Amino acid sequence: MQYFSYLISSLLLLISSFCLAAPANFDQAKKLSQQIHAPEATSFYCDCDIHWQGKKGLPDLAGCGYQARKNAQRAARIEWEHVMPAYHFGHQRQCWQDGGRKNCVKTDSVFRAMEADLYNLVPAIGEVNGDRSNYRFGVLPSTAAQHGACPVKVDFKQKVFEPAPKVRGDIARIYFYMADKYNLNLSRAQQQLFIAWHKQDPVTEQERELNQRIAREMGHDNPFVSGVREWNLGYRPTGYGLTASQ
Repeated sequence: MQYFSYLISSLLLLISSFCLAAPANFDQAKKLSQQIHAPEATSFYCDCDIHWQGKKGLPDLAGCGYQARKNAQRAARIEWEHVMPAYHFGHQRQCWQDGGRKNCVKTDSVFRAMEADLYNLVPAIGEVNGDRSNYRFGVLPSTAAQHGACPVKVDFKQKVFEPAPKVRGDIARIYFYMADKYNLNLSRAQQQLFIAWHKQDPVTEQERELNQRIAREMGHDNPFVSGVREWNLGYRPTGYGLTASQ
């Protein structure tokens, strides 16, 4: 019954959003993301309250016990983080091989769509966004926290970032969505990790509500949140966001 409920909800959202267009570029996506995420008003990785002053997001660092590791100036602002880094989805495109991210933005419409995909954008404390960089997600049991009470860990030598348990499932479902929609490769190790995180941190009501708000702008939901699709080891991405020529 729950499956059909989410399926019907997704169809209604698609119909109601038929005349809307997904953001065409990253700048448009950031503006829309602020409107979508403002009701939560907390940063993704550290769960710090956010106060908005126009387009600027200011995290309440004292309130959440955050301590700047190195860059206090960047820690004092909210940035829009690609959960699946631009490097991950970009380097699988020929445009990246020919000239990196700038070249992709100029020449590749698929890259621009991936860069602007609202499901892959979350509000993050700027310093954490910078420290995460394009590092892969993982678990670092022997690494100490470096950002005060913020429950993230970074191994800069191994290039691994450990997120808080409460967002691990969200991260997994974002990766499943991006890989499925744009026919992106996930290593076997990544799949195993994210499948485990998906099970350990199941979808919450807040995540469902966010999924619906984004769907009103994108014209479709994240099927791994609504339950329409399930990722299993060896899942073959459908590439439904691409045309035959892409």
